[in-house]
Amino acid sequence: MTTPLTLAPGRGPDGAARLAVGGEIDMSNAGRLAEALDSRPGPLVVDLTEVEYLDSAGLSVLFAHAERLELVVPPLLEPVLTVSGLATLATVHRSGARDGPQG
Repeated sequence: MTTPLTLAPGRGPDGAARLAVGGEIDMSNAGRLAEALDSRPGPLVVDLTEVEYLDSAGLSVLFAHAERLELVVPPLLEPVLTVSGLATLATVHRSGARDGPQG
């Protein structure tokens, strides 16, 4: 059984390319996330607010694109990105936060 994952590409209010991600990102579906990121060249805002679980396979995909990503994360994922080191490579914002990037 495949882990539930939703990927919704679009544009933010400022016109920036955006990918909203929801569900769980693990070994069974990390390839789908990689394809979605590969299909959107250039800077990309990835909204992980609705992600409930992120394992090392998902982190690997995000690391591969880190230099061009701006990540919006819920408080649950913020420590994972910090401990893994991803927050030092990509811009990270806490969802709902107005005080700027966290990494």
